[in-house]
Parts: sequence; structure tokens; C-alpha cells
Amino acid sequence: MANIETAGYTVRGLPLQLQQRARAKLLAIDAANRLNDLLIPPGNRLEALRADRRGQYSIRINDRGRICFVWRDGESREVEIVDYH
Repeated sequence: MANIETAGYTVRGLPLQLQQRARAKLLAIDAANRLNDLLIPPGNRLEALRADRRGQYSIRINDRGRICFVWRDGESREVEIVDYH
């Protein structure tokens, strides 16, 4: 397991092989000016979530990992890394 430090925040418990990819995705979310900026690259697979996560969006880290967040007032909030399986 490894830690990711991005913008002063540390993410604990992420497998080493996902660390760089997750960090790059977190930085892309932070740099986005509009939600649609996250449509590129297509591998992000930006999607609006449903059910108990209604109001949130996600992009993919890999087959299992997602970064979920709320997009409000032109920025991401409540960002979390989730294992979907």
C-alpha cells in the first residue's frame, strides 16, 4: 500500500500500482474548469452516478477503482477514491 499526496492531502491504503494513475486523475479533476473537461481522455469514463450517490460523478482509475466527487460552482468537492467491486 502507498500514500498519495496531492494538494496537501494524503490518500492512504492505495496499492502501489495504482498510485501514479490515481494521482494523475486527482490532478486532472483539480485542474478541470468545467465538468466536461473530464470527458477527455475517454478512458476517464466520466459518468453521473445514481441511487444513493445521486448528485455525484465518477471517473475511472482502473477496472475497479473510481474517483467519486460532487461538481459544484465550477470545482470538485467531496472527492473520494472508491473500490467498486
